[in-house]
Amino acid sequence: MTSTLVRMGAATLDVLQEMGRMAIFLLTVASLAFSPPFRPRNLLKQMHFIGNRSLFVIMLTATFAGMVLALQGFYTLSRFGAEAMLGPAVALTMIRELGPVLTGLMVTARAGSALTTELGIMRIREQLDAMKSMGINPMRYLVVPRIQAGILVVPLLTAVFDVIGIWGGYLVSVELLGMSSGTYFGNIETKVETMDIVTSLVKGLTFGLIITWVCTFMGYHAQRGAEGVGKATTGAVVMSSVLILVCDYFITAAML
Repeated sequence: MTSTLVRMGAATLDVLQEMGRMAIFLLTVASLAFSPPFRPRNLLKQMHFIGNRSLFVIMLTATFAGMVLALQGFYTLSRFGAEAMLGPAVALTMIRELGPVLTGLMVTARAGSALTTELGIMRIREQLDAMKSMGINPMRYLVVPRIQAGILVVPLLTAVFDVIGIWGGYLVSVELLGMSSGTYFGNIETKVETMDIVTSLVKGLTFGLIITWVCTFMGYHAQRGAEGVGKATTGAVVMSSVLILVCDYFITAAML
């Protein structure tokens, strides 16, 4: 019994210590982000990497997510004689939930894992230590632009996902199921409110911060060796995905 409690206590202390390190890491990034020198070229490079290179998978995922949502929604709403509400159902589900969450998960899988691996390899090759020896702060040069880019780009990708997802729903609803395009888009215009769009963008911004924060932290503190980089990448993807789902609940509850 005593040994079990000791193990539980040790595990709890390890979790609290890791949370403290992550908080200090984020505070350090925040302090460096607003102090010169600024490197807009690095920021643009990371925005291209996280945003432009994720665009295809975002558009593809959004198209089929909207199509599936419209198909399932039509047969559900037809049981209640409410097929005319298919447009708002697809739009609200996309804008408030599926858009931000699936965008966050796709960016985590494509860009977040790459960020962790890149920084992890630099750690095990001692490139970060070499930068420090040359008087270059690796946090300012490598971490800050990545987190800034995530905060700026993920909300934009979320907006793209929402629009493409609604368009995918249109293809199924109008072209396949024969619904009037006026009915589809007219009901969306009357039911979707500004607060729904704000909620989607707030979630996108929050998820962008979570993805880049967790992934850069795990990569920056990766253990030595290829195995350490692999563990860091896996841990970053899992932790980012879980935090996205947890934060999605609390943001939704706060902004209803």
